[in-house]
Amino acid sequence: MSEFTKGPGASGVDHAASAPSGFSFENVHRNAMIEEMAKANSSSAASGSSSNPGYLPAATKTGTTIVGLVYKDGVVLGADTRATGGSEVADKNCEKIHYLAPNIYCCGAGTAADTEKTTEIISSQMELLRMNMGDAQSRIVTACTLLKRMLFRYQGQISAALVLGGCDVNGPHIYQIYPHGSTAKLPYTTMGSGSLAAMSAFETGWSEDMSEEEGTELVKRAILAGIFNDLGSGSNVDVCVIRTDGTMTMDRGAVMPNDVKPLRDAIRRSDLLTMKAGTTSVLKSEFTPAKRGGVTLADVTVTEMET
Repeated sequence: MSEFTKGPGASGVDHAASAPSGFSFENVHRNAMIEEMAKANSSSAASGSSSNPGYLPAATKTGTTIVGLVYKDGVVLGADTRATGGSEVADKNCEKIHYLAPNIYCCGAGTAADTEKTTEIISSQMELLRMNMGDAQSRIVTACTLLKRMLFRYQGQISAALVLGGCDVNGPHIYQIYPHGSTAKLPYTTMGSGSLAAMSAFETGWSEDMSEEEGTELVKRAILAGIFNDLGSGSNVDVCVIRTDGTMTMDRGAVMPNDVKPLRDAIRRSDLLTMKAGTTSVLKSEFTPAKRGGVTLADVTVTEMET
């Protein structure tokens, strides 16, 4: 229970015994306090008051352009690599194409922690399901069902907008999954803050029975449209190709339109600013081996994971 909840000695009521079964309300008081802090911050900002009633840290968001399309022999997924924290770029090389199964990958947009943890949990469940079914190939619709059930359970509080893609015995599939749990099976789709710019490229260039090369180039063009027309998207283009023959290719940094290395190499700095080896003398060097042989199972605490 939350520390804001009075115990049985204070109110004469045993909250643990009277709490309804099936749901957890332990964060109700915490959420109400956060809501009041947000209201106080907005009201003080509107009135120009210098008082600071509280600070609510902003979550790191991917602010993203993610896409996926079906071509005749598989699917192509693409994503940019910029992660933002408010108006600042928090990560220039964020990986947004997540592993779910050997034949299924998922692009994530929204809060970075939510997309990573959601895909990590579903990937674990897919692995357990494959082991239980004798290492049978995972179905894309199974991953879609697990994802939509988890997101719907949290009623949009998990900020994860996903583009799910893969190939199974039924062929190539692309699914669009919203944070509230609604899904759509489409031949091509885009999501994220740069989705409109990417969709303009798809609607112009997509056609049925595209080759792998044509599909890959179209995905690159769509992501670049988001990078150059959306402030929340940027840096490089990642591309993942999943084929019906069971092979997969992940190309990190397939396109690097904002590579700063040539610019930095063009700068000539004075040798006086370069500290050569031996500038600082080493007075003593000593190595002491660890007494224990690393981490053992006795050091690991196993807790039950809520899914």
